[in-house]
Amino acid sequence: MSDTHRTDNENPTPEDLRRQVEHTRDELGMTVEALAAKADVKAQAKERTAAVKQQTAEKAALATGQVRDKAAQVAQKLKDHTPDPVLEKTAQAAAQVREGAAKAGQYAADKAPEPLRESAGQAATAARANRVPLLAAGALIAAALLVRRSRSHRR
Repeated sequence: MSDTHRTDNENPTPEDLRRQVEHTRDELGMTVEALAAKADVKAQAKERTAAVKQQTAEKAALATGQVRDKAAQVAQKLKDHTPDPVLEKTAQAAAQVREGAAKAGQYAADKAPEPLRESAGQAATAARANRVPLLAAGALIAAALLVRRSRSHRR
């Protein structure tokens, strides 16, 4: 190497050297962080768990939507194929059940201790909040009973 062919890049200034050192420190810091992240098994497990949890929640939401849609279709088919007299009797029975439940609820409210009334109120609130799934389940049970009954009459 000869000293006659040196340029300014070959003779860096102290400021250039500081910048190079700072740049090298930054790169080294990022490399250390990357290595530390690869070595942190606990954090990786948490990330994987969160990802699986998210996927499961998305799949559950999709399945719930599909079940609700199917239940609505079954309920509509059941209603379409049920004779009007049966629908009227069902409506009358439902009205009687509601009336009886209201009377029983009032009686229970009058006779039950306060902690029990609070628990019952919480249960009623939860049932109201989940009305659609409860109705869908009821429709599915009714459909299953009608199918079972119609199959037993065919034999």
